[in-house]
Amino acid sequence: MANLRDEFQWYLDHQEDLVQKFNGRTIVIKDQEVVGVYDTDKEAYDDATKKFEIGTFLIQKCTPGERDYSQTFHSRAIFM
Repeated sequence: MANLRDEFQWYLDHQEDLVQKFNGRTIVIKDQEVVGVYDTDKEAYDDATKKFEIGTFLIQKCTPGERDYSQTFHSRAIFM
């Protein structure tokens, strides 16, 4: 059984192919396999939690680039 880090790495390793198939959709990944494709994150969550234990699957928006899996935080702090 893969952990969430493994599931996310699998997504990154296969992102280009996945985007060709599922661009703009939300996918559920479990055991390094797409087990569901949905129009919204909520639909993905609702269905996946009925089928699998929380913490055993990854919900990921399937889009090109890093936009949907990274965040940038800005701070007013100045470091000297």
